[in-house]
Amino acid sequence: MAAQRQYEELARQLSAIGAVKRGLGRGLPHDCPAGSAAVLILLDRHGAMRMSRLAELLAVDTSVTSRHVAHVAEREWIVRDPDPADKRSRILRLTPEGKAKVDELSELSIRTLTHYLHDWSDEEVVQLSTLLARLRDSFGDCRAASARLSSPHDVQTTSETTRTPA
Repeated sequence: MAAQRQYEELARQLSAIGAVKRGLGRGLPHDCPAGSAAVLILLDRHGAMRMSRLAELLAVDTSVTSRHVAHVAEREWIVRDPDPADKRSRILRLTPEGKAKVDELSELSIRTLTHYLHDWSDEEVVQLSTLLARLRDSFGDCRAASARLSSPHDVQTTSETTRTPA
């Protein structure tokens, strides 16, 4: 397990990720803010899905997801078809225009990252991608109540854990 000071430095670095996200966001087209872009990218990656599943993947509340979905639907980048299994629900699908927007977003992201990471080696980019994916996997569904810690004292290291016989 990492030392306390390593976690403190990691926390500082992660808080600075906001600046990176804002930098990437500045490269997005004016008609497609970050939340809308995330909706399109997830639908492209995972295929058609219900709003509830999209909210899970975005790790945000359904009301926030609804606003993003409304934005992309108004631009006809997605359609909301009735769910054959439950007529009250809708299945979200990319339209050809939505796929074209995803391709545009991908190209913009690649250009932006290429600009800022021009002096990084391929290995460094792969290492960062791998570690970020692992970090995300370690957090799982961030909204799950069981994953929330009420205080830093709830985390125990192996040496602090005591066992009692069953």
